[in-house]
Amino acid sequence: MSGEDSIFLGASRHNDDSYQQAEQLLLKYANRHGLVTGATGTGKTVSLQILAEGFSNAGVPVFCADIKGDLSGIAMKGEEMDFLLKRAETIKLEPYEFRETPVIFWDLFGEKGHPIRATISEMGPLLLSRLMNLSDAQEGVMNIAFRIADEEGLLLLDLKDLQALLAHIAERSDEIGARYGNVSKQSVGAIQRSLLVLEQQGGEHFFGEPALQIADLMRTTRDGRGYVSVLAADKLMMNPRLYATFLLWLLSELFEELPEVGDPDKPNLVFFFDEAHLLFDEAPKALIDRVEQVVRLIRSKGVGVYFVTQNPLDVPDSVLAQLGNRVQHALRAYTPREQKAVKTAADTFRPNPDFDCFEAITKLGVGEALVSTLEAKAVPSIVQRTLIRPPSSRMGTITDAERQTVIGQSPVAAQYDKEVDRESAFEKLQKRTAEKAMEEEQPPKETAEAGGSGWSLPGFGGRSSGSKSSYRRQSVTEAAVKSIIRSVGTTLGREIIRGVLGSLRRR
Repeated sequence: MSGEDSIFLGASRHNDDSYQQAEQLLLKYANRHGLVTGATGTGKTVSLQILAEGFSNAGVPVFCADIKGDLSGIAMKGEEMDFLLKRAETIKLEPYEFRETPVIFWDLFGEKGHPIRATISEMGPLLLSRLMNLSDAQEGVMNIAFRIADEEGLLLLDLKDLQALLAHIAERSDEIGARYGNVSKQSVGAIQRSLLVLEQQGGEHFFGEPALQIADLMRTTRDGRGYVSVLAADKLMMNPRLYATFLLWLLSELFEELPEVGDPDKPNLVFFFDEAHLLFDEAPKALIDRVEQVVRLIRSKGVGVYFVTQNPLDVPDSVLAQLGNRVQHALRAYTPREQKAVKTAADTFRPNPDFDCFEAITKLGVGEALVSTLEAKAVPSIVQRTLIRPPSSRMGTITDAERQTVIGQSPVAAQYDKEVDRESAFEKLQKRTAEKAMEEEQPPKETAEAGGSGWSLPGFGGRSSGSKSSYRRQSVTEAAVKSIIRSVGTTLGREIIRGVLGSLRRR
C-alpha cells in the first residue's frame, strides 16, 4: 500500500473506532529525521521493522542496531498468523504480502555478522576520550599524541599503535612538553590503563583494518531494493559506551564523506539509533553540540537519522527540535518524571481537536501509536491515533543456521572477515628502538680509527666492550691469561715474579 513516494505506516482511528485514513511517511521529507518512542513492550521494534522494510522497498539503504536479537527476523519471509491477517484486514492493507528484506549482518566482534572495524585515526581524539571517559588533562595528552603521530608519519590503526605511541611520548615527555605544554607521565599512564580496560571490553576487535567502507552501507540489490544493515548489538550492549561511541563515529563518518545533495526525492541512507539515551547519558556538552551539529547538517547529505528510545526526555531539546517525523507509542505516567515525559511528548505534537494527546499516550494499546509526519512544505501533520501495520518479514529472531546462510550470501562476504595488520606506528617505533639500541652498541669512532688487533685485555685499550664480537674476543683473551697464570707454578716462574716485585719495591 506504500506508494512510490511514501511509506505506509498504518491507519488512523476515528471516533467511531473505524480505521479509514492511511498514515504515511513522505520519502521527500524522510531525511528530516524522526523519533520512535514508547515504553518496553508497546511495539517500538515492530515500528522500526516496518519503517526499515518501507525504506528498503523504496530503494533506500538502512542501518540499524539489533539490541535484543528480535530485529534479525527482517531477513526472513513472514509467516501467516491470524493476528497479523486480522490487523491487515482492520486497516485495509491490500495486498498484504509476506516477503524477506535484503539484509547484511554486522557485528563488532565478528560473531553474528561481518566484522566492523575502524582505525584509531578515523575515530579521532575527541571520540576516543569520550569512549575512555578521560579527564580534560588526559584528553589534552591524547590530542598531543595525535599531533605527534601526524608530524612523524606514524599511522594509528589499532590499539597497539596507540599504546606504543603513548610509551614513546612518555619517554620524550620533557621535549614534547616544552613544545605543546605539560605531558605528565601520570596522565599517560592513566590513558594506558584506560586502553587496557577498553581492550578487555572488546575494543581490540573494533580497531584495525580493513576499515568499514561507508559505500558498503549504501548498497542496493539488482532489483533496486535497499539493503538493511543490521548490527548485532546484544553483546555490544554490555559496554554501552563503546556502542554509543561507535554509532556516533559512524554518523560523523557519513557526515564527512557524503557529498551535499540538498533535498532529494528520497534519502540516500536512513540511520536508526536504538537505545538513543546511551549517546547522551553523562555526555560532555562538547559532544552533545557535535551530535546536534551533525543531525542538523547531515540532512543536506541525504541521510535521515531516527532515534529510538523509551522516553522522549532521553533526547536533548536541541536535538529533539530537529526531528520532524514522530511515532509515539504508549508511555506510563506513574511517577513525576514519567508524567513530565508524557507531557513533553504530547506538547511536541500538532494538536488534534478530537482527543487529548496526554490522555491518549497513556491509553494506547500494543501496536498503536500517535503519528505525526511532515506533509507538504515540511509542515507537521495533525497527530493521529494510528494502528501500525503488520510487517511483511518475520517478527522475532532467526536461527543460527539461517543467520549463517544470510552471511554467506551477503555482497560483502569475505571482504571484511580476515583482519589485516600492515606496518604502522607500533612497527615503526619498534624499528626505531632497535636501531637506537644498535647504535649504542657500536664502538666509538676514535677507537675504531686507532686500529689494533682487537685482542687486548679489558681496560687496556683495543675494541669497545659494547659489541657482541668484542665481548667474545675478550672472553677468549681472559681465558688464555688465566691459563698462563695457572701454569706459572714452577720455581723459575716464582723467581721471575719475585725479581719483578723486588725491582718495583726498590723503585
